[in-house]
Formats: sequence, C-alpha cells, structure tokens
Amino acid sequence: MTLSRRHENETDRQLRLLVGLVVVVAMFVTADSLRLILTSATPASGYDVATLMMLAFMIAVGHFVKAPIRIRSTTHWISWTETSIVIGVAIAPTAWVVLCSALGIAIASVRLPPMKLAFGVGKNILVAWGAGWTLALLHWTWQAMDPLHLAGLLSVAYFVAVLLDEVLAIPVIALASGTRISRQFLSNLDLRLAGYAVRFVVAVCTLVILQADPRLLLAVPPLVLSLHLAYSTRIRTRTEQQAWQRLARTTDALNVVDLDKVLTTAVTQAAELFSADEVEIELRDGGRTVCGGTGTITYDGPAGGATAVAGTVVPAALEGHDRAVDVGVLRLRFRGPVQLSEREQYTLRTFASALCTAVRNAQAYAELARVADEHAYAATHDALTGLANRRQLLDRGTEQLGARHADGVTALVLIDLNHFKEVNDTLGHAAGDQVLMQVADRLRGAAQDGDLVARLGGDEFAVLLRGLPAPAVAAHRAETLLSALHEPFELDGMRISVEASGGIAAAPATGGMAELLRRADVAMYQAKRAGQRISTYAPARDTADLGRLTLGGDLPRAVADHEFTVNFQPIVDLGTGVVTGAEALARWHHPTHGMIDPLRFLEAVERSGLLPAFAEAILDQALIAASGWRDAGFDVSVAVNVSPRSLLDARFPGSVLARLRAHDLPSERLVLELTETLTLSQLDVVDRVLSRLRDEGVRLALDDFGTGYSSLSLLSRIPVHELKIDRSFVTTMETSAEAAAVIRSTLDLGRSLNLAVVAEGVESEPQRRALWELGCTAGQGHLFARPMPAGTLLAALKRGSGGSPGALAPPLHDAGAVIRLAPTRRQGTRGRDRHLPA
Repeated sequence: MTLSRRHENETDRQLRLLVGLVVVVAMFVTADSLRLILTSATPASGYDVATLMMLAFMIAVGHFVKAPIRIRSTTHWISWTETSIVIGVAIAPTAWVVLCSALGIAIASVRLPPMKLAFGVGKNILVAWGAGWTLALLHWTWQAMDPLHLAGLLSVAYFVAVLLDEVLAIPVIALASGTRISRQFLSNLDLRLAGYAVRFVVAVCTLVILQADPRLLLAVPPLVLSLHLAYSTRIRTRTEQQAWQRLARTTDALNVVDLDKVLTTAVTQAAELFSADEVEIELRDGGRTVCGGTGTITYDGPAGGATAVAGTVVPAALEGHDRAVDVGVLRLRFRGPVQLSEREQYTLRTFASALCTAVRNAQAYAELARVADEHAYAATHDALTGLANRRQLLDRGTEQLGARHADGVTALVLIDLNHFKEVNDTLGHAAGDQVLMQVADRLRGAAQDGDLVARLGGDEFAVLLRGLPAPAVAAHRAETLLSALHEPFELDGMRISVEASGGIAAAPATGGMAELLRRADVAMYQAKRAGQRISTYAPARDTADLGRLTLGGDLPRAVADHEFTVNFQPIVDLGTGVVTGAEALARWHHPTHGMIDPLRFLEAVERSGLLPAFAEAILDQALIAASGWRDAGFDVSVAVNVSPRSLLDARFPGSVLARLRAHDLPSERLVLELTETLTLSQLDVVDRVLSRLRDEGVRLALDDFGTGYSSLSLLSRIPVHELKIDRSFVTTMETSAEAAAVIRSTLDLGRSLNLAVVAEGVESEPQRRALWELGCTAGQGHLFARPMPAGTLLAALKRGSGGSPGALAPPLHDAGAVIRLAPTRRQGTRGRDRHLPA
C-alpha cells in the first residue's frame, strides 16, 4: 500500500470518527427532546401544529437556500439554516424545534450520501438544542419584549448557534478537503461574518414582524431572497477573484528554467488552484509522468504509473494558443463527481497554456545546457580517448603550479609511443585508434587519484603528477605508468607490442606550465636518443639554454688557463664519524660570471671536443689531493664523476691508469661515479672500457641511484662496487613513505649483491641515525661538511672531532658497542672487491 493510500485511509477513519461522535451526541439530544415532549402537553391547538409544521418547512427551505463552494470533489454550502433554527427556538419549545430541525434537514438532504445526511441532521440538532437552551437560560419571552431587548437576547442565542455550527462543521470540512483547520476557519471569514450579520438582522426583523402582525410575514421571503442573491453574488465574485489571483501567482511561479521545478510547481499549485484531489502531468517527450497533490509529489517516473485517486478525470492538453505544439496532457482527478464551472474551465485552459510554455522553455534551456556542457567537455577533452586534452592540461597545470607551495611537488611525465606510425601504416588508422584508446585506458588505470592523464595529440600522452613528496618520486610513478604499457595489446585477435619513451620534468621555478611541458619534451627526446625507457630532465643536457651556449665559446680559454677547480665533499662512516672518502666536484671559476656549477657547462664541454682535456684536468686535481691526504697519514679514497661520453672513448682507461701511476696512487683509492644516463645501446663499448679499469682495481659507483629506471639494467650489465642513494630520498625520508621505501629497498639490494651503499644529502643527526639503523654505513652531506678545497679538507682531517683525527663527527655509540652492518666481502664473478675503502 502506498504512503498516499495509507494517508487517505487514516483521514477517512478520522472523518468517520468525528461524524460518528456528532451523530451519537445528537441522538442523545433527540432522545431527551422526545422525553420532554412525551412528558409535557401536546400542541394546544391546530395553530400550534401548523406553526410546528411551518417551522419544519422553514428549516428545510433555509437549508435549500444556500450558496455553493466546491472543495475538491465535495461541494460545501453556506445556507440560512441557523437563521430558521434561531427563529424556531424563539417562538416554539426547544424540544419541538429539535425534532423539526431533524425532520426539515432530513427532507432537504434526502439525496445526499448517508454520511453527509447523518452529519447534517446531527449538526443542526445540536445547533437547535444549543440555541434553545441559551434562550431558556436567558428567560426568553419574545412576545412581551421590546425590540431592543429582543435583539439583545436573540444575539446571544444566535452567537451560540453560529459558534456550534462553525465548531462542528469546520473540522469535518478540513479533514475532507485535506486543509488545516486554521486555514479553513480563516477562508472567506469576512464573507461568513457579513452573512451571519445579515441573517441575524433578518431573524430579528422576522420576530418583530410576528409581534406586530403575523400577516406582515409575507414580506420576509422576498427580502430573504434578495439578500441571498446578493450574498451569493458576493461569494462568487470573491471566489473568482481569489482564483484569478492564485492563477497569476501560479503562472509566475512557472517562470523557471528547471524542468523538475516547473513540474513540481505545476502539480502542487494546480491541486490548490482547482481544488483537485490529485494532479497528473504526462509529457510526451521522454514519456515522463508526475503526480501529486497540494504540497506533495507522490509519483515521478515513466508514463503509466498507478494513480491513487479513482473518480472524475478532467484532462487538458498542454498546447500553445495556436495548438501547433502539444507537449503533453494535464489531468485533474477528483474522488467524486465534479463538473467544472465555465470560469474554472477557462482557468484550466489558461493554466495549461502557461504550463506548456514553461515546459517548452525548460526543455529548451536543458537542451542548451546539454549542448553547452558537450561543447565545454569537447573543448577540454580528447575526442578519441576521452582523456584531457592539451588545453585542459595547461589550465589545470597552471592552476596547480599556483598552489604548489601547499600541495607538494608537481611533475609532468610525457609519454610517446615508439614506431606507432608502423601500426597505422600496416594495420590502418582504425587499428591505430583502437591502440590509442587501449593506451589511454591503461594510463588512466595506472594513474593515482589526483593525477591528470591527457592526450596531447597523435601518439603523445602526458600525466600531470601532483602532491609528490620529492621530485625523485616522479621517476617511480613514471615507471608504473610505462609498465602498464608493457603487456601486448589485443587487437582483432592479434597481440601487438607497443614500446614507449617517457620524459620527466619537475615544476620549474619560473616559466609556468609551458616551461614544464617543454622540459618534459626535452627529457623524452633525450630518452629516445639514448635508447632509454625514461629520462629525467637535466638542465645540463638542455641545449635550449642560451646561457650555456654563450659559455661554450669560453671553454678553450678556461681549459688552457686552468679555470676549472675541484672542491671535495667528504664521505663519512655513519657509525664512527671517520672520513673514508671524498667526492670531487668540478667548478668553473669564470673571470666574469664567477663560480659556475657543472650543470651549466658540462654538456657544452662534451659538445666542444674538449672533454678529454677537461676530464684529465679534473682527474689530476683529484689524484693530487688524494696523494696529499695519504702523505699526511689519511688514506682517503677520492670519487670522480665520469661523463658517459668518456666511457665511449677507448683511450679513457689508459689516461686514467697513467695518471694513477704518475701520482703513485693505488688504483683502489680511485672511485669512478657513473650516472644512470649511460648510453645503454652502446653498452658493449662501455663494458670494454670499464672492464680494463676494473681489472686494474679501479672501483665503480652508480651515482643518483633510484632516480631513473636504467639502474637495474646497468647493474645487470656493469657490476659496480657501490650505490649512491640520491639526496632527494634522504631529504624526505622522515616525511615520505615512498622515499623511505626506496632507501630501504636500495639497502636490501646492496646487501643481497654485496654492494656498499652511500647516502647523499645527510643533513641532520636523526637522518644519520635512521640510515645507520637501516644498515647504511656511509654518507655525505652538510651534517659533516660542505664541499671545500683539498687543503681545507686536510686541515679538517688533522683537527678531527672530539680529539680523533680523521673524524668529522662524533661516533653514534661507544667503541665496541656497535656491530658494523657493512656487507661481507664477496669475490664476484668478475673478480672485484665491492667494499667502501675504510
């Protein structure tokens, strides 16, 4: 059973209970009146009998003479009944008037349903009883009263009669019409009060006339009829005025562009406007139906929904004035028989026309909004894959860069499919489109919440990474994205493998999203040229830097005049604080530009042809410094960064070994640091160069480990002795779970392969202790010392820490209290010692 049906059943139950209460009380009053009649004298004469019959007839006529007001399917009447009853109790005994009221109302209401008949008879019995007993308590003797005294006493009785009539009738009408009692009481109150006043005057005049001469009573009916017609006209005028006002308010309320609001307003307002039990609107476009009543919507769904009201249906087509457009139908439903007046029919047609216009406007607005949304979506999304397009990437990226100070690091991964043109040329563009859609789906699935995946055009995709704890994390996220493309694609029963290259760039300090996109593009093409899967943007390899181009012309003079100098940053045993090595860091002391970082000049050096001379100069300074430390009693190894280009030079090993001999320095005191940007496609050449150096005892280290994904490939081809954890992971290890996980996995890898691990960027004691507890034995960073000239480092070694020469930091624990976690010595397949020098 629906909620509305249960509500109707509850209302019917309350209505029957209230009517039954009135009828039961009226039955007691009638029984008491019969008792009084039987115990008192019967009418004294035929005149008295005629008077009583005339009284019953007058009450019946008073009930007939009434003005109709329809509320939903029930018509309620404003009649002269209480006037006839008051006149009756004024001239006859109350008991007889009670019976005459019952008889007269029953005769006048014989065609009504039983419940209405019973309520009408019962209510008027109680009105007659109340008015009669009021006059009895006031010692009423109307024939002996002057007109003023008569009017005064009669007004009290009339007030009681009116009060009983209102109190008994209004709750029943309110329940039957579904309105609040207070609202029903205030409805047309001014008209009702005016009608009561007029009818009271008629009652007083009638009694005065009967006192003077009963024959003058013939003038009363014309007067009553005239007053009744005037009152009925006033009621009809007021009703029509209120109806037009409600129609104007309702049509104004329909002036909205939301179709749901239009239909809700139309249903609820039409139910009140036409006093209908239910209003139904059925739209032809979409087959939608909305039903409801005053203030409520009971159904909103497909056409054919069951209605809760069975009875009279008054339909009205929702069409314009010219009837050229028909958007649906409006149906008014009433539980009982209803015939709309001519004015109501015209109002219904007007309302239906206004609703038709409102529905058409709302539908047109919805279509415009849909088209606008489609255009907005198309302007920011790729039509083929549904991913964001270049415009959205630039907009969202610009917005993100503006808030990056609060959201962490922003990075961009640019992905380009290798040899995709072959797919189009071999299988056709339709197959190529399918591959692009599958690539988009895989990238979308591999991206994390908050990442923006975009297709820039052709076979080029981009992923905007937001909220990264450190720039180095972008490389791991990029590997996840490219790994999603590793598995072959299913295409019409075929399995097609698609390779991709990726470029990574962290958000620049200046230049905005355009510069970030350019840097990612540079990194991607660097990966393609180097035969790598992924490459991270490095300013040193960005040939678009005009500043570096201008420096290129000064390189020959810089090499000849020994403008390149070397600073050294010590590598310290994390447990004891003792210096075990130092990394050589090249600087260009330019006479005009001052000290220049190698990131700005290294690529220019490589392109200029001066790389061998530059490398020899740096290596010489590093070996001279190491010899000086050794002569002072500090057997400290020195680490020198090697350009990938140098490894492709077959003369490079001979040059290194010659300088080791020239400075009388054992080869194991030299560590060559290799970067992850090695040219993997030429690893055969690189391996021959490094094999000779390894055979001579030169140690190898893989620098910036973890920031690129050539690392494991390099380890499988070039077994090194050391791994150096990039400083970005160390800096964020305390706040980033991803960075801590990279460090932990690197240490586990080092232990499993018997590799020494050096942590770069150690800047605090908590970082030092945390690294030591994880098993990392060596580190470098500002906690111990900043890069310094060789002589300054020698002085620091002599000075020591806590009275211990060679130490730059106090030990973490007392001597003998710590078991060193360095990897055990293992003789690898290529015969080399992988330990850090002690």
